[in-house]
Amino acid sequence: MKVALAQTNIIWEDKKKNEQKAIEYIRQSASLGAGAVFFPEMSLTGFSMNTALTAEKDGQTLRRFCEIAREYHIVTGIGWVKQTESLAENHYSVISEQGNVISDYVKIHPFSYADEDRFFSAGSQIVYFQLGGYNWSTFICYDLRFPELFQIASRTADIILIPANWPQKRQEHWECLLRARAIENQCYILAVNCTGEMDGAVYGGKSCCIAADGRMVCTRGAESGILLVSLEDHVAEIRNRFPVKRDRKWDLYIAEYRRQK
Repeated sequence: MKVALAQTNIIWEDKKKNEQKAIEYIRQSASLGAGAVFFPEMSLTGFSMNTALTAEKDGQTLRRFCEIAREYHIVTGIGWVKQTESLAENHYSVISEQGNVISDYVKIHPFSYADEDRFFSAGSQIVYFQLGGYNWSTFICYDLRFPELFQIASRTADIILIPANWPQKRQEHWECLLRARAIENQCYILAVNCTGEMDGAVYGGKSCCIAADGRMVCTRGAESGILLVSLEDHVAEIRNRFPVKRDRKWDLYIAEYRRQK
């Protein structure tokens, strides 16, 4: 299976212009033979806390990309912001080539360092979906720093997708943590970041695919564009050959956590 990671230079808080750019990336991905294309976190706005502008009550971004995915007949992953009765929610949705939502994840760990938790409520559910014969799960950006999530998800998932707005000044953390999550969980890690400058912050790109054995399959530099990834069905083989997960002691970990708590 081929998938495309769309490493975009997001225009700050401009949904209309970013939608136009996204359509070009979708068209390009389809022409390259990709069965799916995935965009970064908050795909049409950038990492904005201005929820009065970015948040939607009617899900117009999601509805629009359902139409686009159906038109180009390609699975599409898009980040958007939903307004609830109190705070907003940071969503990442995956849409089938028929235009149906097959996954809708809400970011479990709002980035409190940047006050995201003041404007966004935390999600409470790990989500899974099927695509191309693989089991997938999704986390968003700051979730990458919480390995417990990945251990739980990878009991089911062969591939974990991480859309992000990860700044260049913490680029070393991005690369190190992505590879660690792949090695620890013996699953594919697909990471799609943005690039360029937004609201005074510089984003370094480095979207990538890391295999279940920790091998870097492919990566992109800091420039915007498409990273085309070919996936191979080797996750089960790697886990059987080196069965780390079999040796995990969940009961002990949980009991010790509860004791210290």
